Amino acid sequence: MTQSTTRNDLDQADYDDILRRLSEASVDKHFDPYVDIAWDSPEFAVTPNDPRWILNPEDDPLGSHPWYQALPQEKKIEIGMWRQANVAKVGLQFENILIRGMTQYVFSLPNGSVEYRYCTHECIEEGNHTLMFQEMVNRIGVDAPGMGPVLRGLSPFIPLAAGPLPELFFVGVLAGEEPIDHIQKTFLRGSGNMHPIMKSVMAIHVAEEARHISFAHQYLNRRVPQMSRIGRFALSIAMPITMRILCDAIVVPPKSFWKRFDIPRSVRKELFWDSPATRGMLRNYFGDVRMLAQDAGLMNRFSKRVWKACKIDGDVSRFRSEPVRRAA
Repeated sequence: MTQSTTRNDLDQADYDDILRRLSEASVDKHFDPYVDIAWDSPEFAVTPNDPRWILNPEDDPLGSHPWYQALPQEKKIEIGMWRQANVAKVGLQFENILIRGMTQYVFSLPNGSVEYRYCTHECIEEGNHTLMFQEMVNRIGVDAPGMGPVLRGLSPFIPLAAGPLPELFFVGVLAGEEPIDHIQKTFLRGSGNMHPIMKSVMAIHVAEEARHISFAHQYLNRRVPQMSRIGRFALSIAMPITMRILCDAIVVPPKSFWKRFDIPRSVRKELFWDSPATRGMLRNYFGDVRMLAQDAGLMNRFSKRVWKACKIDGDVSRFRSEPVRRAA
């Protein structure tokens, strides 16, 4: 047995051990949205003119804009409720795509695969997240569409990539998970007075997404070095493009939002992503992903230009979930 083969065997053993621990954690600490959230408690009721739905200027680009801040309180609340409901709807639609892709991926895994068990645990947790997000949308009472029509139209085909192009699929998984995880952690760490529904949903989602993001990082760190040079180069270029496209799908509201609330086009451009402040927010979403790209060998002189062209280049996180402390 050669030295390189021995090293690969140890890497596989470490990888399998990590997945076993993630699977055990899914058994030991998991949530049920209809057990762990007191939907019908009086304090969870969604009532008219509740100021807790006003967007926090520290956490949301729209909440910090002078146009929004100049609105009457009732309008701020109405916009805040619609925006939070739509983010939740996008979240459940993304989770739905993820579940379909994950089941496509595990279908051909061999007997004894530790990936099979972990991925199935993740599908179960993501299924609970879709229930949780939909319940939140229903309680808010807003008919939010979620994703734009293009991504909704492509949704039946995206999961099919998990079979022939699993590395690209899991890059897409992170492209959906990392921005919303960063946003929700910022909300939970902040000083804003959130409605209990939002706070409970975010807390559960962040807790379980930590496992899901950890798996995607471990998977790509394991698989990318095994790819051909051409495949690895192609993935390095596709990674920032995928991150930017799916981030916009999650964070940027659909056209119906701008039309419904008669929001000026100039405000939209500043919010997503023309002002220095919002550019900083956009870059901050991807510190962990840039760290992964660097560690996995997906950051090269060509891909760095693509990260920059997509406006999501910047510092690399020193560790996963590092809070943003430095000035933009």
